[in-house]
Amino acid sequence: MKKDFQKLSVKIAHWAGSPFAFLFALVGVLIWLVIGPYFNYSSTWMLVISTISDVIIFLIVFSIQNTQNRDSKAIQLKLNELIAANQKARDSFIGLESLTDEELAQLDSEFKNLLTKLDDASPLHKLHGTISREKAKRPSFYQQAENIVDHIIKSI
Repeated sequence: MKKDFQKLSVKIAHWAGSPFAFLFALVGVLIWLVIGPYFNYSSTWMLVISTISDVIIFLIVFSIQNTQNRDSKAIQLKLNELIAANQKARDSFIGLESLTDEELAQLDSEFKNLLTKLDDASPLHKLHGTISREKAKRPSFYQQAENIVDHIIKSI
């Protein structure tokens, strides 16, 4: 049963992230909106979309989380293999995902300090500078979401 659930979860995750799933949901919402006047925008009309979307979301969350857990574990194992294979890498980094947020923040701080001590000509320092400049050019996640919502509202 576990193997069947994993296979089903992968299929659901791929389908849920597809353009077809988005179009399917969009068409469903449009149909629901069109039949609104027929039902006089009643409570039952509202309850239908609410119930259907809640049930779908409820089931998909577990499925996608299952897929995400497996993907995350696979990535951790691959990184552990790379750490174990590289003699310069610190073995203590294996299992880092089990540290507390505070411990991870301390490690992050150590790496930032290390980065500032590096020679400005080092490839890592150049890469960090490039990433920082690119990040500054891009709007924040919240700004992007606001832009999308504004665009949708204007198109309606």
